[in-house]
Amino acid sequence: MNHVATMADPGRRRRTVVGACVTVALALGLISGCTSGSAPHAAKTSAPVPVVAHTSHRAPQTYLDTLAAKVKGAGHLQPGSDPAALPFPILIADKLNNRLIIVDPHGRLIWQYPQRGDLKKGQTFKIPDDAFFTPDGTKIIATEEDDSIIRVIDIRTRRVTFHYGHSGHPGSATGYVHNPDDALMLPDGTVVSADIINCRWIAISQRTKSIQRQFGRTGDCLHNPPATYGSPNGAFPLTDGNFLITEINGSWVDEVTPKGAVKWSAHLPSIAYPSDSNEVRPGVYLTVDYSTPGQVVEFNKTGKILWRYAPRGAAALNHPSLALPLPNGNVLLNDDYNHRVIVIDRHSDKIVWQYGVDHVSGRAAGELDNPDGVDLSPPHSLMMTHAATVGHP
Repeated sequence: MNHVATMADPGRRRRTVVGACVTVALALGLISGCTSGSAPHAAKTSAPVPVVAHTSHRAPQTYLDTLAAKVKGAGHLQPGSDPAALPFPILIADKLNNRLIIVDPHGRLIWQYPQRGDLKKGQTFKIPDDAFFTPDGTKIIATEEDDSIIRVIDIRTRRVTFHYGHSGHPGSATGYVHNPDDALMLPDGTVVSADIINCRWIAISQRTKSIQRQFGRTGDCLHNPPATYGSPNGAFPLTDGNFLITEINGSWVDEVTPKGAVKWSAHLPSIAYPSDSNEVRPGVYLTVDYSTPGQVVEFNKTGKILWRYAPRGAAALNHPSLALPLPNGNVLLNDDYNHRVIVIDRHSDKIVWQYGVDHVSGRAAGELDNPDGVDLSPPHSLMMTHAATVGHP
């Protein structure tokens, strides 16, 4: 959300190393559990979400693998989708359905939160806008941006292990955030998040439940890093140990060291509302335009556009908020207001995989309601692939 710049949607900000044996085992397990079965666009079914008994001796990665292996039957992709276009399952923050889901390449539901009994009395889980796996793959960290709270959820036990912020009560004092976005957990447990309305990005200690470092001046929302940031809506790790900061106001993207020094800033004048910029490979970056019609672009540190996906008419993107590069060269994207998550083939500029029905919001199998965040499943998830190189603020 951006209360400074004149955005069309003021109630909204807009806006991965573990041991080799574990990594290989998980990769093989997840893939083998998801690549057999349905045709690319098999008919929908109403099969319930699988329930697996909790076992204390089983590692959470193996728990996810077990869930994936138990999912059988038809998938719920849109016609023309190719499961091979998505190499492994993905996590989706299904915002207006107030849930997180993990789906496999065939569009079959593996895991969902919350389910009956997951929330304690008085506990809520509202409008999750982004969610990412933690570096060890055992938990998911979710930002409930419009509810001003960040939560960490254990995948196996389905319990909240940490939170920061006060549900429904935005602020800037200790313990408070105002439209937190894209929270990520570092290997030591530190939580890094953009705090949009407060115009800062922050590093939160789980031990002390306080902000251990702040970048930007609270309430000063102009592009002038490192002193001030124009409504930052993403702080993503780079392979060189630095962070990529997206500023809504003025359409800026900055590379900043963990100590706050600015390496470069790129102005993207053709992007009206930059969102969640991240790295494709060293020197090449990816961002989306949270607008309608929306767009996805690759650019370099000078701001030069290297690739653009911006269809018009009925095929137009509608407020896309996050794109992530896939290892096969494709691009994974949540197209929020079109209620879908898609994979784009960069060479053909065609959608080759889609979960969610165009222009139709819903909660049934194969449907989404304003999906606002995605992550790749372990060991390919954002913070698992950056764990060895990420810097510490």
